[in-house]
Amino acid sequence: MPHPQNLDLSRIRAVTLDLDDTLWPIWPTIERAEAVLLAWMTEHAPATAALFKDTAALRAIRNQMVTLRPDLQHDLSALRRESIRMALTQAGDAPSLAEPAFDLFFAERQRVDLFADAHDALAFLSARYPVAAVSNGNADVHRVGIGQYFRHSLSAQAFGIAKPDARIFHAAAAALQVQPHEVLHVGDDATLDARGAMDAGMQAVWFNPAEHAWPYDTPPHATVSSLSELCRLLQA
Repeated sequence: MPHPQNLDLSRIRAVTLDLDDTLWPIWPTIERAEAVLLAWMTEHAPATAALFKDTAALRAIRNQMVTLRPDLQHDLSALRRESIRMALTQAGDAPSLAEPAFDLFFAERQRVDLFADAHDALAFLSARYPVAAVSNGNADVHRVGIGQYFRHSLSAQAFGIAKPDARIFHAAAAALQVQPHEVLHVGDDATLDARGAMDAGMQAVWFNPAEHAWPYDTPPHATVSSLSELCRLLQA
């Protein structure tokens, strides 16, 4: 069931957008980047490739790093780089190979397949509002090829604080030279995006193409199943 929509269009003076799973599906990208990484290791770090035989093993050691290094939870690049270093070390390969290995992974991670309506939606939004990206991920809007739509891009990695902390939302509002209550945030994660933005005093649109159930008592200001639907909502 769609949630009642109580979006106040008259308040919106700027828009902030999540990236991963809001403008493109993230897991196909990560899986491809991990496959490229594993192929590179087969040639340059064969002991590591033999020990970590598939991408699931690489992802498991990356997830283990989250527990080992909670200080890096806001920095997905550092988590991935250090997990590669740990894999190399465990296998007896040179840990210095972590740098070129991560660079290869990171370049592939920027090759995303945008949702079919993403370019049109970004063009629509950026023609009407100043737009900023607010992401816990490590995508670079310029390397992805959508930098022209954004006035600013805030990552948890660069800012040092991740969503749903209100401070990263407030920093985005300040960068766009508006007050938090004048910002509309759009994102796929009910907690990190929609609830986080609302707790920061913003209006929130929950991007929910999979039609998950909303997990909290207070609903978002609106729920959409596509970026095209978001644009139609803002034209109303």
